[in-house]
Amino acid sequence: MWSELTKAIACFDIPADWIGIRAVKENSSTRHVRDGLPQINGKSSTMGAMLEVLVNGCLGYAATNSLDIPSLQAAAQTAYKQALAASKWMIYPFSESERPKVVGEYNSPYLEPLDALSPGEINNLLVRICQTLKINDKIVQTTASASTTERETWFASSNGSQVYQKIISIGTHYGAIAQDGAIVQQRTNNGWQAHCYQGGWELLKQDDLWPQVQQVGEQAVELLTATECPNTRTDLVLAPDQMMLQIHESVGHPLEIDRILGDERNYAGGSFVKTSDVGNLVYGSPLMNITFDPTVPGEFASYGFDDTGAVATREHIIKEGVLQRGLGSLESQARAGVPGVACARASSWNRPAIDRMANLNLEPGNASFEEIIGSIEHGVYMESNRSWSIDDRRYKFQFGCEYAKLIENGKLTKTLRNPNYRATTPEFWHSLTQVGNADNWQMYGTPMCGKGEPNQAMWVGHGSPVCVFANVEVFGGGD
Repeated sequence: MWSELTKAIACFDIPADWIGIRAVKENSSTRHVRDGLPQINGKSSTMGAMLEVLVNGCLGYAATNSLDIPSLQAAAQTAYKQALAASKWMIYPFSESERPKVVGEYNSPYLEPLDALSPGEINNLLVRICQTLKINDKIVQTTASASTTERETWFASSNGSQVYQKIISIGTHYGAIAQDGAIVQQRTNNGWQAHCYQGGWELLKQDDLWPQVQQVGEQAVELLTATECPNTRTDLVLAPDQMMLQIHESVGHPLEIDRILGDERNYAGGSFVKTSDVGNLVYGSPLMNITFDPTVPGEFASYGFDDTGAVATREHIIKEGVLQRGLGSLESQARAGVPGVACARASSWNRPAIDRMANLNLEPGNASFEEIIGSIEHGVYMESNRSWSIDDRRYKFQFGCEYAKLIENGKLTKTLRNPNYRATTPEFWHSLTQVGNADNWQMYGTPMCGKGEPNQAMWVGHGSPVCVFANVEVFGGGD
C-alpha cells in the first residue's frame, strides 16, 4: 500500500503546501439474537481514502472509494480547489506544523482471531445466552448480540509520514426484560453495548460468562418486586459502568475544543467551558484525576496515532480537580491557543477527522469497595446506565440507571428500581468525596458517540473505579 500512496502523491500536479492520504480498509460483522431466534447475520466491507490538502493556510478534503492513481489525483484536485476557494474566508491560517512528519505502527492486542468462530458457532453461543437469561416466565424478552471489526489504516503525506494501524475489536451485549402486569424492568450486562474492547473472541468466552448471564436474568426479575427509588438528597455511589456515561457526557464532550470554539453548536452543541478556563478552572474536587490515554492495551479507543498522524500520548486532562488541557487536535490547539491531545479522529475513510474524545479515564484512588460502602450511613448505590439527558452546554444533566441498592448503616440492603439522579456538572464533580482503588477500576466502551456534520458515530472508551458523590438529588420513576 505504501508504494501506491507515495507514488500517487508524487504524481499529483497541484501547487499545495502539504498533501495527506488516509486509506482505510474495514471488515465488520453483526450477529443479533432475540428470544433465541437469530435476527441479524450481517457482514460488510468498505475501502477508500480521504485526501487532505493544505493551500494558502487552508485545509481542503475529498474522498474516493477507488485507490487507483487517477481516482486519488481527482480527489486531490477537488480538495485543492476546495481549500483554495475557502482560503479567502478562512478563520485561522494553518501551516505544515499542524501536520508533522510521523512514522510508526500500531496493532491491537488479541488472543483469539475474529475468524476463530464460525457464524454458526457465534449464533449458537448467542442463542444459549438468551436461553440462560430466561430464568422463568417473568422474562418476556431476551437479546444477545456480538459485533466485530477489523480496520486497517495507512497514512502517508508529502512530507514523509508513513503510519500503519490495525485495530481488531469486538462488542458484545445481552439483556432481559421482565414484566409483571404493568411493571416492566430491564437488566443488561452493564448497560447498552458497554462491553466494547480491542481484542478477539477471548473477550466473550470468559470463565465467568455464564454466572454473569444468569445474574442479569435474576436481577431483571428481582426488580419487579423492588422498592421504588426514594426522592431525596443523599450520598450517591456510582459503579464503574455508570461512571462511563458520567465521564463521557459531563467531562468528555464539554472539553472538546471544537465545541468550546463553537464549531459544533449547530448540531452537537457547545460547552460551558471557555478557552480561558484551561489551566485555571477548578472542575471538581481534588480527588478528580482524568486522563486522556489511547495507550491502554485493549481499551476500545486505543491507537498509536490519530487520523492526522499526531502521536498519541497519555495526558492529564484534569489533575487534582484542575483543568489542564482540552480535547483538541493540533489545528484546534493552534486556533484556541491552549494545549490539547492527539484526538483528530474520523469514523470512516469518507469523513474528515475532527476533535473526538478517545479513552478518557478516571484514575483510581485508595478506597476498596467494602470501605466505601462501610463509610456511608445512608445512601444509594447505582449500576448500569438506562437513560441520559444533558443540555447542549453540558451543564445540567439527569441520568437514570437500571439497578440500585439502598445503603443503610454501611451495608447494601434493599434493591431499588427506577433510580435516577440530577445535578449540574460543576456541582456534581465538586461533590466527589471518595474514589475507589485499582481493584474496583473497570473499563468499558461505546461504539455510538455521535458528532459532526455529516454525522460520525465514533468508538470511545472509559475506565473508572467506584465513586462517591455527596448530597446528590436522587429520585424514582414517578418524577
